[in-house]
Parts: sequence; structure tokens; C-alpha cells
Amino acid sequence: MKRLPTILTIIILAGCAAAPPRPASVARDDYISTKAYITKLIQYEMDKNKVSGLSIALVDDQRIVWAEGFGYADQECKIPATAETIYRIGSISKLFTDTAAMQLVEQGRLDIDQPLRNYLPGFAIKTCCPSATEITPRQLMSHHSGLPRDHLKGFMTATPAPFTELAGDIHDDYAAYPPNRVFSYSNLGISLLGSVIQNQSGMPFAEYMRQSVLIPLGMSNSSFDTGLSSSALMAKGYLGRKAAIDPSLRDVPAGGLNSSVNDVSHFMSMVFADGMSGNHQILKADSIAEMLRPQNTDVPLDFNFHVGLGWMLSTIGKSTIENAGLVAHHAGGTILFHSQIYMLPEHKLGVVVLSNSSTSGQVVDHIATEALSLALEAKSGIRQQEHNNIQPDIKPLPVETVGEYIGDYTTLAGFARIRTCGNGLCADVADHSFNLVRGSDGLFRLDYSLLGILHIDLGTIGYVGLTRRTLDDRDLLIAKTGTQEILVGQRIEPPSNLGSWKFRLGDYEVINLDDDHKFAERIRLIEDRGYLFLEATLAESSGRKVRVTLMPKSDNEGILLGPLSDGGETVRFVTAGGEERALFSGYQLRKIAR
Repeated sequence: MKRLPTILTIIILAGCAAAPPRPASVARDDYISTKAYITKLIQYEMDKNKVSGLSIALVDDQRIVWAEGFGYADQECKIPATAETIYRIGSISKLFTDTAAMQLVEQGRLDIDQPLRNYLPGFAIKTCCPSATEITPRQLMSHHSGLPRDHLKGFMTATPAPFTELAGDIHDDYAAYPPNRVFSYSNLGISLLGSVIQNQSGMPFAEYMRQSVLIPLGMSNSSFDTGLSSSALMAKGYLGRKAAIDPSLRDVPAGGLNSSVNDVSHFMSMVFADGMSGNHQILKADSIAEMLRPQNTDVPLDFNFHVGLGWMLSTIGKSTIENAGLVAHHAGGTILFHSQIYMLPEHKLGVVVLSNSSTSGQVVDHIATEALSLALEAKSGIRQQEHNNIQPDIKPLPVETVGEYIGDYTTLAGFARIRTCGNGLCADVADHSFNLVRGSDGLFRLDYSLLGILHIDLGTIGYVGLTRRTLDDRDLLIAKTGTQEILVGQRIEPPSNLGSWKFRLGDYEVINLDDDHKFAERIRLIEDRGYLFLEATLAESSGRKVRVTLMPKSDNEGILLGPLSDGGETVRFVTAGGEERALFSGYQLRKIAR
């Protein structure tokens, strides 16, 4: 209890610096008011979240209406961030890689609906589903290949191997899902697509991207690279506001583009111009339309969450921009850099926000959506409505409703347990306990009070409603705001017998780390509440722990569950050199003797 005054003081003082008031209205063509408010918001968010540098560009069709930098590209040398500052833009890189793939489609060198192995002869991966269809490039681009998210061994390292070796590195790995089972984001998939582009173009990937995409777009300061650009315009990375070094990246097609907000603006203008950039036809209008077309409307487990070729086409929570037609977006992030791009193709409006601080992940998204929603009002008169908090339903929960929800779930946020508490429901997730409060709309929302006396605003998490649904004999949790629904998780049961897995409990060390970036300070296999968990203490997060449910499938193989109970990445145990080792994502782990 001695820490209570300190905690309360921090929270109270944080509340003293209020966010700037949003304009009551924005007049038509008044981008000046948008700029004035977003400038104040940027300064507020950067101070609140200890962000060193940030740049933003707002695009109206073929015109950059505002581009500016805030804070520092290099804090120690007092070099300010500008619209020309170069950042690692992370996964926004995928949009450029997918653009290059569509160029090859137009040239007749690639059919994205043919098996991937036709273009990547060395590709092979195991599957737990004998009836699984072959993976295609289209499924790579829409994140429906079922491939693991990453092949972690060699992903970030001082001396990365060529990403083209990945096809041979994953022969002994398992797919996480059969193709088209469910949306499952994969850096690995886009890196394999980069190998296809290199093979079919007959040029090194980075050189093809430079000649066929970046230079024709006028992105003269941008480049695909394994690490930081050598340009004097390159921003330094910060862990909060402490200078640090971002490790080099092997998976260049998935996240290796270094660029500025001015350069990325040219890419958005190209999309608005149906593939034209100046005198260059980067893509045909039909290809642009196909990239923005929902690719997964026939995947039941995706509900109405839509994704195009590269572009995310659905939003949820406070990131939603309503009544504006299609909202195309993509986030990016490395350890130290974060980025966000949003476009409204029907209104030819777009925004990109780039930052060089590890603490800016939510900042870039909030600033981007606020800037775009105000720009939309200035251009079209469409104003985003204020969303009042849903009032709680004060009626007691019916017994049958309680029975429907209580249980254990594997979710996007890890293991969760919904249980009764008092006359209602509570959820235990990510080392926190939340009240589940049913609103007047029938949806449940997380509510958190510090020591039961001080309500904490959960932001987007508290804004999203939860409901339950049964589909294909799966008891599913669905996140919902308005009409948008996204799969969150599935109810699970503990394994009936852990058998030989009980003897594997304990601490593990990676024995083939080499010069890879060390993501975890500690790795443990533990048993809790009848389940097995792989628990990692993250290296860059002040001791934050991540737990993933490990569901045994045999004596020697288990699956790290994602949002579904029968899919995820595989952990295998083998005997080598007289000792048992765990194999996961290219790493070998050995139990530490105690």
C-alpha cells in the first residue's frame, strides 16, 4: 500500500495536461484550422508519450497540402525533424512490394492465382491439414496463406542473411493455418513474395524496386535496405527519448523501406491518379482497383473484416472514419520506429505519419486519423459524429447469459478467462482483471478501476464491444463497433493429460542465437490453471511478460495458439546430442538445469 500515493500522483498529474480541444467545426477548404489543431495535438502527444521526432504529410489528390516535422531527427545534435527526414517505415513497405508484384502481373510475368511453388521452386512447408490447398501469391498479399507470422531466426541481426534463403529455411516448419482459413498476418509471406519478384524480374529485389517503383514515383530519397539509410537525412532511433540502434532486418520486402513523408505522399497521389505519377504509369487503373478490392469476403471466420492486396480495409474503435467510403490503411513498426498511412480513395485524401520513437505506436495512429477526419470535413463537409459512451444496462445478467460467456479463451491478446464476480462477469487477461459491463446495446465492454476506487480510461479497448457467436461448432468472441466485426478469440478447454509435457516445465535458453537481436530476457514453459504457457519476458519493455497458450498435439509437438483453438505456430521437441531441444521458428532452445 506504500506505493498507492505515488501511483495516484502520477495519474492525477497526467490528467493536468489536457489534450487540445478539437475544433467545433471546420469550414470548407479550411486546411489551416486542421493544421493548427493537429500541430497542437502532435505537441501534446509527443510530450505525453516521450516521442523524440515525428513528421506528417497531408495529401489532397496531387497536392501536398501540409508537410512538416516536429521534435528531432537527432536529439543529441539538435537536428530537427522535417518533411524530408527519413524514417524506417516498417510494414508500410508491404504496399510497395505488392505494387511491384502487380507490375509483374501486368507484364505477364506473374499470375497471383497460380501456386507459389511455380515461381519459387525451393518453397515447401509442412501442414497439419492434409486437404489444404496450395498457397498462391494472392494469398501472400492478402495475408490468407496460413504461413507463420515470422521465421524469427535471423529476422533482426547485425549481419542478416539474404531474405531469398527463407524458402529453404522453412522446409521443416509448419503452416499456422490452411490457406483461406482466417486472416493471419505474415511478414514471412511478403518476404517470399519479394523472392518471387526477384526471380520473375531477373533483378535484385532492391534494384528492381528502385528502378521500377521508387524512381518513377519521384521517391528519390527512399530505398529498400536491411538497416538504416546512410543518408544525412536519416533519423536516429530512440527507445523513448534514449538514443538506441535498430537492428538490421532480413525481411526487406516486408519492412525494409526507408522513406520520408514527402516521398510516401507521391505514392498516395499515384493511387488517387489511378496509377499515374507524373508521366509514369506505375500501375494500370484496374490493378489499383484490385489492390483496393476486398479479397476475403468468402472467408466466414473473417466476418466483415476486409483486406485488399496489401491494404487493410477495415477499422475498429476510435480509428474508424465513418461515412467516407473505403478507408485504406496500413501501420508499420520496428523496435524504435512507428508509422501509419490512411487513405480515403473516394475523396482522394491521404495522410502519413512517421516517428523515430519506440513509444509512438498509438501516437501515429491517433494523429493520422484525427488529421484525416478534419481534412475530410474541410474538403467534403462530412463531419465525424461524437460517440457518446454506451450507458450500462443496469438489469441483472440472466443466468443463461452468464453461462454462455464464462470459460477460457485463446485471444489476440493472449489467454483470457471470463468468470463470475459478484452479480456480473469479469475477464482476466494480460495480467489484469477487468469488469465486463453489458451496455444498452447488448455488447460487453471492459471496465477497469485501480484498486476498485479510481476508474481508468482504457481508450480504444474500452470503446470496443464484445459479443459471442457460434460458427462451425466454434464458440467465438467477436469485437464490434457499429457494424464492424472482427474475430477476437475462441473458447478452449484445458488438455486432458499433459503427459510428458510436465517434465519440460522450466526455463529455456536459445542456443543458436548467434548475433540475432535478443527479443526476450527470459523464456519459460509453465503450467497454470491446467494449461501450458510459453512465457517470454521482453527485452525492450521493462520486464513486460507475454504469455501464449501452448496446446499439445502429440508427445513432441504443440501449437502456440492464436485466436483459434486449432491453429498457430508449432513448437517441436527433438533429441539431439543426447539432450532434448525445443525447435521454434528457426531457433533451438535448451532447458536450463536448476
